[in-house]
Amino acid sequence: MGLFYGAPGRLAAFLLVTLSLFWMRTPLESWVGTALIRARTAGEFQLVRKTVLLLALASAAGLLWLFWGWQNLALIWIGCAAGIAFLLQSLVKRIWRGSRTAPQIIGAAGLTSTAAAAYYVVTGRLDTIAWSLWAANLLFAINQIQFVQLRIHAARASDRAHKVALGRGFLASQILLATVLFAACAAGIFRWSSAIAFLPVLVRGFAWFAVSPKPLAIHALGKSELFHACLFGVLLVVSIRFP
Repeated sequence: MGLFYGAPGRLAAFLLVTLSLFWMRTPLESWVGTALIRARTAGEFQLVRKTVLLLALASAAGLLWLFWGWQNLALIWIGCAAGIAFLLQSLVKRIWRGSRTAPQIIGAAGLTSTAAAAYYVVTGRLDTIAWSLWAANLLFAINQIQFVQLRIHAARASDRAHKVALGRGFLASQILLATVLFAACAAGIFRWSSAIAFLPVLVRGFAWFAVSPKPLAIHALGKSELFHACLFGVLLVVSIRFP
């Protein structure tokens, strides 16, 4: 029984909820007409309705599991914070239709809340480590979003000087990220060992300015950023598990 109601069971239920809600977003937006690709025919509407209903039932089952016996109630507050982030993202999309980076960062604030929530579900604690995990994952996500946007906008950079001119904002963000990490570690808010998880993306970001411009290979960029995301996650978890 401990497998179902202990930490492994709670984590399994949490994964069921988060994945169901994540997968439900696109068909739901298609159903209500807020997505770029919308359901138009009767068959398409029926398909997205069934998909949304199935995923909603799966997430409801996971939530019932998590909250059974009035447990894990702090997840409600984390969920509310994530919901507010997604609401703000929707508003920003409507107000600044040409903006991409800002809505993505706001959305990332909601998505990365799962880091704190997962830690809370497993440990039962919503402490400094939980909040630092949320902050660390958000900072990493912001860095990735900015870097990908930079690579797209600087795809036709002619030389290194042109790259620096186009990437001044990202370069400043890199320096700010390193400064924030150093200050957080020096203040004891964040572990030095955990800060190492950011080293690969910081090196990647600064190194881009040093190499000669190359044509943008979007698939290679996607694979590279996926690798950095996985590496970041592994290093962060290891630093917490073995401080």
